[in-house]
Amino acid sequence: MKNIFKIKKLSPEEKKLIRKERLLLILSGVLFGISFTPFPFPFPLLLFVAFIPYFFVIEKKQSLLKVNTASYLTFFVMSLITVFWVGSWQSESDPFLMISGVVLVFFLPCVMLINSSLFYLSRKVFKKDLSIYFFPFFWVTGEYLLTLTDLKFPWLTIGHGLAKFTSFIQFADIVGAFGLSFIVLWINIFIFKGLKSFKENLKGRTIYFSAAASIFILIIVYGFSKISSSSNDEQKIKVGIIQPNIDPWNKWELGGLDDILNNNLLLSQKCADEGAKLILWPETALPVYLLSGTYQREVDSIYSFLRKNNVSLLTGMPDFVIYEKNPPRNAKYSEEGNYYYATYNSILLLQPNTYEVQRYGKMQLVPLGEHTPFVDQLPFLGDLLKWGVGISGWNVGQDTTVFKFANDKDTIKVGGLICYESVFPTFPNYFVDRGAQFLAVLTNDSWYGKLSGPYQHKEFANLRAVENRRAVVRCANGGVSCLINKFGVTEVETEMFTRTHLVVDVPLNNEKTFYTRNPLIIPVLSSAFSLWIFGINILLWMKKKFKL
Repeated sequence: MKNIFKIKKLSPEEKKLIRKERLLLILSGVLFGISFTPFPFPFPLLLFVAFIPYFFVIEKKQSLLKVNTASYLTFFVMSLITVFWVGSWQSESDPFLMISGVVLVFFLPCVMLINSSLFYLSRKVFKKDLSIYFFPFFWVTGEYLLTLTDLKFPWLTIGHGLAKFTSFIQFADIVGAFGLSFIVLWINIFIFKGLKSFKENLKGRTIYFSAAASIFILIIVYGFSKISSSSNDEQKIKVGIIQPNIDPWNKWELGGLDDILNNNLLLSQKCADEGAKLILWPETALPVYLLSGTYQREVDSIYSFLRKNNVSLLTGMPDFVIYEKNPPRNAKYSEEGNYYYATYNSILLLQPNTYEVQRYGKMQLVPLGEHTPFVDQLPFLGDLLKWGVGISGWNVGQDTTVFKFANDKDTIKVGGLICYESVFPTFPNYFVDRGAQFLAVLTNDSWYGKLSGPYQHKEFANLRAVENRRAVVRCANGGVSCLINKFGVTEVETEMFTRTHLVVDVPLNNEKTFYTRNPLIIPVLSSAFSLWIFGINILLWMKKKFKL
């Protein structure tokens, strides 16, 4: 019994080895973290070697516990550097948001252990030297899983770290951000194998390094060929972007609606005077249910502006929808009014010649911030987990909407994404597949000051532009508002936390990329392979357990 709690005394050599392994694991996490914004190019190039120190350590681990213990350290450092900003860390910040930020930094690496666990299980199916080649399948499986369930958070997708590497990300129109993750990991693996055989096998070393270089060069050549083949004969539309720079912590308090509306209309008038045909207001631009019937004076002011200038308005707005029959599964019930209703973080399209409003309710809600995970299954969590700025507890939108508005004799189609939705590699393509000619991202991005989060969010839109070959127009309350062309290049942008406006010529595109039509090929194949590995291990366990 005494020996159960006895700690093995380590030799100096073993202690030295542990320190060395920890440094390698931390190094991998640091290299990954500083590949992301706000670190400038060429820092993203570090992604192509970031996993090599990690591979040197986990390849030697002989148990699932040891593999995951080592992996957690690397994943924690990745998470700490890349998403530390989620807690906001400002004097105005909600305590619940700060707690959520801390939880995320510690919990996200736990979810990522799915990747390392699958890698360990693959070693029971394949030879040890071969299993490393399948690591990209397991990693992409983990990335894809982070786009599913109520805990979705695909921020650390490797492909996102390449957002500033313009020539390389052009291949995303075929494989998407998940495919870029796959490619980056393969290059890491070939360099790792080359370094391992550096002294023993000259021929093998040459093959591995040549393979890594060939993949890298081919992707670059493809990128330059796509960029050089571009033309400027696309149809364009003038879009006005307003950046009102309203304090997000205070705008939900009563009494400020008139000032906010007047500010927005003043900036919008400047856009109209410069020829804009469509004007964008940011996410939850007016902090009220404008179309609930209570704010008719404000509604009349907006429509008066639209008719006077003959422009359309695409705006973020809280929306309140009553369902007399066939309510959605997550609708709420009003005992007083005897009806079902839902509240959405929405985009509304208002036009000068009609009172018919086109609506879209946000479908990808921020876990804990906008929507309590698993609240449909566990309703009591809705009251337990709530933060105090008026935006928690939204219902999940029901379907994608492609907004249509008239521009002279043409009908223009735009897909509207709300904030967090632009982070999902496999979501914006649904709007494009339904005919959207460009994408508009309406966001706030003011909660986190000038920490890295808003800048990362903006850069990730580069990938969405390339994946679908659509211009992306970002309209942010506090910035960064910008126009990103179909090659993922920012043509014009605003400074953070400035009250300003932009008028941009947005190219319209009707072509659909291979990725737009087939966004799930790589994540689904990776997941199927991972499931097969898991299934084989279950069978092996059953065979051993029951002596089959």
